[in-house]
Amino acid sequence: MRRTPHRRLRTTATTALAMALGTIGLAALPTTANAADNTLAVQYRTSASGAQVSQSAPWFKVRNTSSAPVALAGVKVRYYFKAESAGATYRFACDWAVRGCANITGSFGTLTHPTATADRYLEIGFTAAAGSLAPGTDTGDIRLRFHRSDWQQIVQSDDHSFGGAQGTWADWPKVTAQLAGTTVWGTEPGGTVQPPPAPTLFDDFNYGSHTDPQLSAHGWSLRSWSGGPGVPGATWSPGNVSFSTVDGNSVMQLETATSGTAASTRQAEISTSAMKFKNGTYAARVKFSDAPAYGPDGDHVVQTFFTINDLKAPMADDYAEYDFEYPPNGGWGETSNIFFTTSWETYDPNTGQSVNQHTVARSSHAGWRDLVVTIDGNDIRYYIDGQLFSTHGAGYLPERGMVIAFNQWLTDLTGQTSTEARAYEQQIDYVLHVKDQVLTPGEVAAKVGAYRATGKTFEDTVTAG
Repeated sequence: MRRTPHRRLRTTATTALAMALGTIGLAALPTTANAADNTLAVQYRTSASGAQVSQSAPWFKVRNTSSAPVALAGVKVRYYFKAESAGATYRFACDWAVRGCANITGSFGTLTHPTATADRYLEIGFTAAAGSLAPGTDTGDIRLRFHRSDWQQIVQSDDHSFGGAQGTWADWPKVTAQLAGTTVWGTEPGGTVQPPPAPTLFDDFNYGSHTDPQLSAHGWSLRSWSGGPGVPGATWSPGNVSFSTVDGNSVMQLETATSGTAASTRQAEISTSAMKFKNGTYAARVKFSDAPAYGPDGDHVVQTFFTINDLKAPMADDYAEYDFEYPPNGGWGETSNIFFTTSWETYDPNTGQSVNQHTVARSSHAGWRDLVVTIDGNDIRYYIDGQLFSTHGAGYLPERGMVIAFNQWLTDLTGQTSTEARAYEQQIDYVLHVKDQVLTPGEVAAKVGAYRATGKTFEDTVTAG
């Protein structure tokens, strides 16, 4: 099956950009996310300090110790205790919380590997309405209690997480915090049991040339067929994808060259062959350019990193696309450099009707940029150089898998009318996808650093589904 070609039209409005989607061309598609760096810390105190009580009363505060916002809906806190008997059952209550008790959830679980001090746990979660934690902030008080269903006494003195002397707030590593399923704080009873590593794609782009057989062996496809986006009649050339070493790292380079005519325009695109990427974290280090490598400047060039799947029918509701796009010379009605992040729900290639959410910054983004986009069950978040750039809503979440892609192309030939040869370059240092885990930019950097420390240049354990 082959993707319908795709072109973009963007025009300036008084206070926003009106964006319409036509056709985009990518690789042929098939027919058919621990590097945590103390993202969170948990403080604890108790208002029921007795060795035996009718109700246990653990109170918590969760603090964001990272440099990026943390969505509380992805956070779980576990308090571990020893049940009084195998058949004992428990009930949970929230008495008061700064974020609202209606936004606090509580449930009980049983440990797979019980110890002398714990065979159960109380797991605290948050609804989406609890919001997020900015760097350096905490949730404020979360005042909880739980009791036996038969109201018999609870023996706390033998519980792993209990601290009878904790009448004031203090960091408490005897409870754990998980973020997107990964333990980022505390020690489980008997020591932390690390979950199996999340399925991951990492590529350092350590290849010899566009003809290197390892490219296809590693699941990459270089575009060679005609069609949009961009200038009708332009060529998509695999030879415009090359590899070199920059500052000790292997990099991939996309070149777009033209002499001002469609026949002379050669563009570049590379994507994964498999449409198997959905929720999780996507990251790449990309070098954008404001000026051509040679020749006169001014063409309406677009430099990108994105994920996308195929539009099965006009306005199909299972279409998805998430873009970082940089037109350094404007275009789509813009007259100077502008940076877009766009989340697509669907579009009609015949009428231009579209459903998307986009964010723009009208400034230069030339140079190396660390790009991260995270997708979970709540929203889509775009980061540039470790800073949150935009958050797009749940209405734009993907329904099925996508490919990962980079391309560089010309929207038209009106930006520069010279017939002198010129070429633009976009470089990519690496790409990373961690399935079903939301990583902070700091965690992304740590994970990439770990790959490079061991000399591993490629890994792909991601499967469809």
